[in-house]
Amino acid sequence: MASPTSGDRRHVPGTGASRHLPGTGARRHRVVVIGSGFGGLNAAKALRRADVDVTLVAKTTSHLFQPLLYQLATGILSAGDIAPTTRLILKRNKNCKVLLGEVEDIDMTARTVTSRLMAMRTVLEYDSLVVAAGAQQNYFGNDRFATFAPGMKTIDDALELRGRIMGAFEAAEVTTDPAERARRLTFVVVGGGPTGVELAGQIAELARRTLPGAFRTIDPTECRVMLFDG
Repeated sequence: MASPTSGDRRHVPGTGASRHLPGTGARRHRVVVIGSGFGGLNAAKALRRADVDVTLVAKTTSHLFQPLLYQLATGILSAGDIAPTTRLILKRNKNCKVLLGEVEDIDMTARTVTSRLMAMRTVLEYDSLVVAAGAQQNYFGNDRFATFAPGMKTIDDALELRGRIMGAFEAAEVTTDPAERARRLTFVVVGGGPTGVELAGQIAELARRTLPGAFRTIDPTECRVMLFDG
């Protein structure tokens, strides 16, 4: 076992190298936080003045403000507006280290967290563990719906929706079939929670206030927005 002042040295499989995690003198209580969303970020912030060493591990370099994804999906905001860099948010937390990597394993017996970044694997020892890895879109057993109705949990999801929304208006402009044009100008949002309501409202706002006059064949205000909630 490494001495308290030497830090931890971990082997990186397949590279013949090891990743050195420097120590900070006498070992303090070690807290590992998984995830840079609201839960993980707030946990790290709350420990700013605590006598602990915090390591936050996340698979993205930014903290995503998910409530504003609908504005990214409709072109109101850019990705940088809703996803500031995690390192910059926590740069004043001197007891916090941020590592980029996707967690592959949590060993509850050995009290270690293993993460991977490309070909590099890092093993972190912890005394306390905070798991705030977020959630994935759930289609409740109907995963085939994902092809037609992408979720909105990530920046990529929102950009995909933006492309589909604007692509629908563009396709309606090109087609000469009135029925096809009406179909292209019909938007269906499933889910009546805050995100669904805001997205539906923003699509309507886009059609009625932003896009009028931008097309020569279609009238964007004729689009229909349908909101379904179970």
